[in-house]
Amino acid sequence: MYKVLLVDDETDVRDGLVQEIDWKACGFTVAGTAENGKEAMELADRLELDVVITDISMPFKDGLQLSEWLRAHYPLVKIVILTGYDEFDYARQAIRLSVDEYLLKPFSADSFTELLLKIRQKIEAEVAEREDVRQLKEHYRTSLPLLRETFLASLLNRKLPKSKIEEKAMNYGLHLSGSTYAVAVIALHAPEEVEQAEIDHSLRYSGDLDLMLHAMLNIAKEIWDLNQLGSAFIHQDGIALLAIGDDNREEAWFRRVQETLDNILKSIVHYLKLPVTIGVGSVVTDIADVKYSYGDALLALDYRLVLGSEKVIFIHDVEDRRYEKLRFDELKEQALTRSLKVGTAEELGEAVDDIFHGLYESAFAYSDIQVYLLEVVTTVMRTAKDADINLDELFGAGFQLHAEIFKFSGMQEAQRWFQDLCLRIMKHIASKRQHSYKDIVEKAIHYTKEHYGDPDISIQRLCSHLHISTGYFSGVFKKEVKLTFVQYLMHIRMEAAKELLRASELKAFEIAERVGFADPNYFSFCFKKQVGISPKEYRSRVLSDAGEEARDS
Repeated sequence: MYKVLLVDDETDVRDGLVQEIDWKACGFTVAGTAENGKEAMELADRLELDVVITDISMPFKDGLQLSEWLRAHYPLVKIVILTGYDEFDYARQAIRLSVDEYLLKPFSADSFTELLLKIRQKIEAEVAEREDVRQLKEHYRTSLPLLRETFLASLLNRKLPKSKIEEKAMNYGLHLSGSTYAVAVIALHAPEEVEQAEIDHSLRYSGDLDLMLHAMLNIAKEIWDLNQLGSAFIHQDGIALLAIGDDNREEAWFRRVQETLDNILKSIVHYLKLPVTIGVGSVVTDIADVKYSYGDALLALDYRLVLGSEKVIFIHDVEDRRYEKLRFDELKEQALTRSLKVGTAEELGEAVDDIFHGLYESAFAYSDIQVYLLEVVTTVMRTAKDADINLDELFGAGFQLHAEIFKFSGMQEAQRWFQDLCLRIMKHIASKRQHSYKDIVEKAIHYTKEHYGDPDISIQRLCSHLHISTGYFSGVFKKEVKLTFVQYLMHIRMEAAKELLRASELKAFEIAERVGFADPNYFSFCFKKQVGISPKEYRSRVLSDAGEEARDS
């Protein structure tokens, strides 16, 4: 159902439209009604509207002013103008405001229904255009090579969850399942030496790095694909080669990788006359860990300063990589940080279990475990610092988290202590955040009570004063006060107006000015809508009640 806002200052027109039109059959629901453009603007900020149907001639803000505001703030909302014959020339201004339709009064239920169906057809056509499956598929197909390359590059730069990798690989038609993986990087050196290098004795590179990289990729990809080893793509200023082994014969697979890389190196040097070096990273058994192989490949390239260029340099030949490294990767770090900041006790327990899980299964050197746990502890300390948590105040003066974790005799004891410590920090952060919420709301309430008499007060001005975003503030304020800021401001103004009506002899227009209304008529309108009676009636009732009490006493 598409949501409609009806705006007309005549109650019988609004009620008649609500009751006489079969909105549901037309595909619409009336989300709200307003008596003027100003009230409609306030409602539009709260409701997610599809259509606004408005009269032209209204107090406070007319239909054209409302339309202009809607176009600026909600450009996708459809606008329908209702106008009489005597306002037809006036209504033509609406065309310049990109109003979608207008309907002349008086109109029948049938003509109004016909208009609704027309608007619905227009909305659905626009939605269909935005969601046109054929166009999306064609765009997706042409973008697929770039999407694949971007995804493969992301594997080299950060660790992604296994499930996410499998999902993306399936969507992009990539074969990434295997038992072993390794990354090689082809790096071009000293481009100034090859400014006049030629391909096929006719095409000059002229120092164009992109041209050289594409020429290198053409050769590397042809040979790599021929040997069915994996994927080849340009990454940063080099060529990345992802090797995937899909059987358990690792030695034979790795020998084939070596031979293929030697062939690629010789071909690039021979055909392109370009000085390149290939660095090869360590072999990993999980596709999510290829970023570590890529990092090792870059380290291997550094050894060209010792070994010289135009070589294939394997990291395991220049550094000891016989043992699996113990790594506190970004997925574990993110899970721990998130749990401490906004997680539950269960989520924190799962994050801590994951951190300590690998320490029970493999025989790592004590020095490796030390470095690993220091990284874990540093993450906790950084998270606490970001949340402005003083660990000395929480655990006592002189508390040294880096030292405390190594005082335990066993890993299980250390894990229990660490989890209890994290749980205390998590609760403290949550308590501090709740206090921060209340502090923000208290400051907002104080500011509002101090400035409600300013007709220009707004949520934007308040948030500027508090130095926070309107989106964040709106959520916090409504959660704590159970009212939107606009509703709260109106409540404060009405309470102040009622007090002035009870305790002073100020006229209504003077009271309107004091409580922040530039237009006295709009003040009377809002007062009656909020209180149920006009300011004059309210004062008369208060005086009458006071007189009765005096007589009774």
